[in-house]
Amino acid sequence: MKSSQKKQLSFLVRKFINHLMKDGKKNKAEKIFFSSLASLREKENKNPFFVFLLALKNSLPYVEVRSIRRGGATYQIPVPLYEHRALSLAMKWILQCARKKGKSMSVSLSQSILEASKNQGDSVKKREALHALALKNRSLSHFRWF
Repeated sequence: MKSSQKKQLSFLVRKFINHLMKDGKKNKAEKIFFSSLASLREKENKNPFFVFLLALKNSLPYVEVRSIRRGGATYQIPVPLYEHRALSLAMKWILQCARKKGKSMSVSLSQSILEASKNQGDSVKKREALHALALKNRSLSHFRWF
């Protein structure tokens, strides 16, 4: 792995841990994340960081819809996403999916990452639903002025 790739990976890991953290308990969030990566290594026999990157890539949205009010009606306008916003949404969706499972967080997080890396699971479904909504409303994109 090149040094630029390592920097990018460490940035993504830090950002994901910060999204995972609750009430400022970063140590706990780090333990949860790295134990989920360890269980991923056992399940898949692959580098867990590559599985994590693949899960992020598969959950990454390209557009989102924003509500705009025009003439008493509210329209859902598709808007292209910046990379940092898309990454943040993908991470939030993976964590939402894991928190919804109701098991211990490290187990459910590893399951969510594994599902997303295989292009399945709730985070990928959420991305697909968002893209379908944007596609349905693409005729309203002329309302976008920003």
